[in-house]
This record gives sequence, C-alpha cells and structure tokens, in this order.
Amino acid sequence: MSTSASTSGSASLPARAWALLLVLCGTIFLEGIDVAMLAVAVPSIRSDLDLSTGSAAWVMSAYVLGYAGFTLLGGRAADLLGRRRMFLGWLVVFLLFSGLGGFATEGWMLITARFVTGVAAAFMTPAALSIITTSYEEGPQRNQALLVFAGTAAGGFSLGLVIGGLLTQLDWRWVFFAPVLLAAAILLAAVRLVPKEPRPERVAGGFDLTGALTAAGAMLLLAFAIVRLEHGLDGWPLTALVAAAGLALVGVFVAVERRATSPLVRLGLLRKASTVRADLGALLFVGSFFGFQFVATLYLQELRGWSSLETAFALMVMGVDAILAPTLTPRLVARFGNGRVILGGFVLAIVSYALFLPVGPDWSYAAMFPTLLLTGLAFSLAYGPLTIAATDGIAEEEQGLASGLLTTATQFGSAVGISLVTAVYGVVGGGLDGFRAALAVPVAMVALGAVITATGVRGRKRTPEAAGALDEALEPKATVS
Repeated sequence: MSTSASTSGSASLPARAWALLLVLCGTIFLEGIDVAMLAVAVPSIRSDLDLSTGSAAWVMSAYVLGYAGFTLLGGRAADLLGRRRMFLGWLVVFLLFSGLGGFATEGWMLITARFVTGVAAAFMTPAALSIITTSYEEGPQRNQALLVFAGTAAGGFSLGLVIGGLLTQLDWRWVFFAPVLLAAAILLAAVRLVPKEPRPERVAGGFDLTGALTAAGAMLLLAFAIVRLEHGLDGWPLTALVAAAGLALVGVFVAVERRATSPLVRLGLLRKASTVRADLGALLFVGSFFGFQFVATLYLQELRGWSSLETAFALMVMGVDAILAPTLTPRLVARFGNGRVILGGFVLAIVSYALFLPVGPDWSYAAMFPTLLLTGLAFSLAYGPLTIAATDGIAEEEQGLASGLLTTATQFGSAVGISLVTAVYGVVGGGLDGFRAALAVPVAMVALGAVITATGVRGRKRTPEAAGALDEALEPKATVS
C-alpha cells in the first residue's frame, strides 16, 4: 500500500495524499486537544460532581493507564489485523466513550469512560502513524508527512488549552462533546480516504495471546506505579510492590516472546540501537515537556492566581511548534540530518527550562516569555525528527509495532514527567521553593536525553539531491492524484 506510488520517487505529494495526511493528522490533533481540554476542565468537574482529590486525579490518570497499558498491543494489532480496520474501529470507540464521559453523573462513570477512551487511543494512534509510514515513500515524502504529523500533535495540545478554557466557561461537559463532533468528521473522511488493504495473512502459530496479556499487564502495572510517584513517599511500599510486579511481568513477557512461534514483539527489533535510542529520547523529551507545562500551570494558577483561561492564553505561545514543525524543521533535517536537529532541540530545551529555574513570586509575563517561546521551538526541532528516527529503516510489516513502541515511550514519558515534578514539589513542601525544585526535573530529563542523542541517535546524512527534493515537496502543488 503506497499512496506515493504515483509520484514515482518524486517528493511532491498529490492532492489525495495531502487529504489522507490531514485525516490521519486529525487523529493526533483529536488526542492532543482531548487531553489538553480535560486538563483545564478538571477543577470544574471536581466541583460539579463533588469529587475527592483522589478521584479528580484519576480522571486524568485513568486515560494515561489505558493509553500506556495497551499501546504496544495496539501497534502490533495494526500490523496483524489490519491498519485501516484498527484505525476506523477504535476511532468509533473513542467517539462513543468520549460522549459517554460528557453524560457522567458519578466519578466512577467518568473514570471508566476515560480509561476506555485511553485504550481506544492506544489502538487508534499507532494505526494512524503506521498508515503514514507505509503510505508515503521512505525519505523526503515520509519525513515531510511525519513532521506535519508531529506539528499537528503540538497544535492540538496548544489549542486545546485555550478551547478547553472557553468550553469550561460554558459547561465542562462540552469538553467531552466537542471531541465527539471532531471524531465524527474524521471518521466520515477516513472511510473515504484511508486506502483499503489486503487482509493480512494469517501468521504461523496464530495470534500471540499470552504475549499480549503479559505485555498489557506489565504496561498497566508500570504505568500505575509511575502515576503513584505523585504521592512521593506516601504509600511507597505499594508503589514499590506494583513496580516490582510490573518488572516481573516484563521478564515473563520476554520469556514468552523468545519461545513464541509468532511473537507479539520480535525481540530483535529491540536490538536496533537507533530505534531504541530514539524511543528513549522521545520518552525523556516528552516527559520534560509535560513536566514543565504542569509546573508552569501550577505556578500561574496557584501561586499567581491566574484563571484557567488566562493561563491557557499565556502558554499558547508554546504552540509555535505547530507552525515550525512542518515548515522549518523539514529543511533543517534535509540539510543536517535527524541526529543534529534532534540534538539541537534537546540543547535548546535545556537552555529554555534552565531560564525558568530562578522564577520569582511576581515575574512578569515578559520574563517568562523567552522560556515559553524556546520550549515551543525546541519541541518543533526534536519531536518530529525523533519520530522519523524511531520508524526509519523498519520493515513495512513491523511499522505498527515500531509506532506502538514510540507511542508507548511518549505516554510513559508524559506520565513520568508529571509524576516526578509532582512528587518533588510535594517533598519540598510546595510554595515557590517547591516550584523551583520541581523545575529541576525537566532540566535533568532533557540533559540525559541530550547525552543519549549525542551518543546514539544517528540521522542519515542528506545529500544535496535529497535536500532539493524536500524543498520541492514544500512548495505548493496543484497536482491531483
């Protein structure tokens, strides 16, 4: 299946290929806007449904558990059961349970709906990403598509903060109903544009059910342990026990996969250094980004007393990556390769977060602005090229798995970043000192990521011909497939 086949190696994308890309990008935009809107709406939800602090936290955590727990399985299911089928089917589930969340009258109903929505995203997103990596020719075309995909993800989150603030002012239930409308529009377009594919051949030995169960169990336990880090030292024996159980299941999973006739995860893929390092880099980078955003939100709302809408508008400048990722980053990748651009993003993030370390109790927005702008720029440089590096050189029949590994890494990264900054903030005792201490977490994460990037992530060197091809791809085209 190759949408780019009609271009015979040319980097330009015909109109139908652009339309397909926009539909697939709509999925990651939907996910980003959904998470961001809910983050803004939680205080109103807590007040309206009279939720405890723990229940309110689980409204967010349930989605993370469902997403992180099943993404690896979701990615492989796309390879084995059909990417189009997984994409369309789980998009319907996402639509239904997002709508059910809007009708929730009890905390448990909302938490259940968020968990299932997270599971749906765990199958839907890797399927969408693997459709991109198998529909666009490897090289400038695929790179361009992946960078647009990455920019759309950032745009969804940035716009979601503002839209969430506006909808919450109207009624928090619209935070759930709005994604239903968007998902329905994407579904209608996807049925028409996502190309049909031959039914995947039945693999020898059948579906690896034991591997699927142990993988999902291990990911759920590890995600739960990470979420529990938010409690700091409170209840640490349970956190340690859950983490140990998760690691034990990882060991069982590896043993199962070594003996399976048709393993869920071919362990040889995990020996591909560039893929593993790209996934680790994505985990650390995304974790630092969400950790910083969480601390900045707390600082503006709890210490400074800004409203959720004022905070959303203040942070919106980080959405500059939605503009730069599909425009500037492709040219940089074409001329310098993935490795150097990724490293540049990490270094810029270190500078950005470090500038915020001496934050004061009455900083002006002008004092915060450089960090917010540089954070968006760093994201535009690092995230898309990391996506390219994580899927580059992978066989078509394993693109879903590679996409699942990358998405798993980013989900665990966001959970780690938020949980660690929350734990540090609590241990220090809150207040301004707590904010400053918590800000050290994203600095440390991107510094470690920079080391990994500098020593292991290698982007293929682009030739002048490749750079010229990409420049051609970025020019407006009127070609119709």
